[in-house]
Amino acid sequence: MQDAPADLKIVILTGLSGSGKSTGLRVFEDLGFFCVDGLPVSLVPKLIGLFDDKGGQRYKGLALGMDVRQADLDRDWGATLAQVKGRDVSLQIIFFEADTQEIIRRYATTRRPHPLESPVMGLEQAVAAERERMTPLRDAADMVIDTTDFSIHDLRRKLQEKWASIRPSKGTLKVHVMSFGFKYGPPSEADMLFDLRFLPNPYFDKDLREKTGKDEPVRDYVLAEDPGREFLGRLKDFLLYLLPLYAKEGRYRLTVAFGCTGGRHRSVAVAEAIFDTLSKAGYNISLEHRHIERG
Repeated sequence: MQDAPADLKIVILTGLSGSGKSTGLRVFEDLGFFCVDGLPVSLVPKLIGLFDDKGGQRYKGLALGMDVRQADLDRDWGATLAQVKGRDVSLQIIFFEADTQEIIRRYATTRRPHPLESPVMGLEQAVAAERERMTPLRDAADMVIDTTDFSIHDLRRKLQEKWASIRPSKGTLKVHVMSFGFKYGPPSEADMLFDLRFLPNPYFDKDLREKTGKDEPVRDYVLAEDPGREFLGRLKDFLLYLLPLYAKEGRYRLTVAFGCTGGRHRSVAVAEAIFDTLSKAGYNISLEHRHIERG
C-alpha cells in the first residue's frame, strides 16, 4: 500500500450530533480539502494510503467526519488513531459540542431524529449517552469548539480563524489560549480560567473605549505598569513552569481562558501576550478572542 505524502494534512472532525460537524466539513471543503463523512473508522488508514501524490497536489488535505453513526467507532478508534499518528502526516482533531438544551432545540427545529434515539431512549437521554460515548475522542482532540451560542455563520468564521491560527508541532502539548467576556458567560471548555477584572479597565477612558487589546495603547494601559506588569510576569513564569508538568503527565491538550467584563480590552491584551510567550517557547498553540466584537 502506497504511503501518503509526507506533508499531507489530515483533519478529523467529530463531536456531538447537532453541534456543527457537517458545517465544519463544508468549511474545509471550501478551503480546498477532500472531505469524506461517515467513513468506517477502520477504513481511515486505507483511505490515507490511497491518497497518493496526485491527490496531495490537487487538494490541501483530507477532512474526515466521524460520529456515532460509525458502528466501529468504539471498537477501532484507538487503534486507528495510533496507525494515523504513526505515519508522517500532520493530524489535527477538532471536536464539536454544545449545551444539551441547545442540541435538543436544534433537533426540535429540524425535526430529525438523533442517531441514538429509539423507542426506549428519548432525545435527552440519547444526547447524554452520546456525550459519554464520545469522551475518548474529545480527550484526544487538538481543539474543542463549543457551538452553543454560534449561528452557522459564526461557526464558519470561528472555525476559519481557529484553523488559521494552529501552528503544528509534533510531540508537544497543544495549548488553546482564549479571551472572553464574563457578561456573555465563561467558556465551558476552559481547563484553566483567569479572572482579569482586577486590572485597570480601558473602557473608562474615552480615547481607548473603541479600541481593543490588540492595540498598543490599550496593551500599555493594561500591562505597562503595575499591577498589570507584575501580574503578567508572574503569569508567564507560572505557565512556563506548569505546562511542562501537564505534558509530563501525558496531557494532550489544554485550554487557558482569560476573562474580563466585556472580552474586548484586558482579556485580549493578556491573551495576546501569553500567546506570544508560549509561541516563542515552542508550544503548539492557537488563539481565540471569543467576544472581542461584542465587548
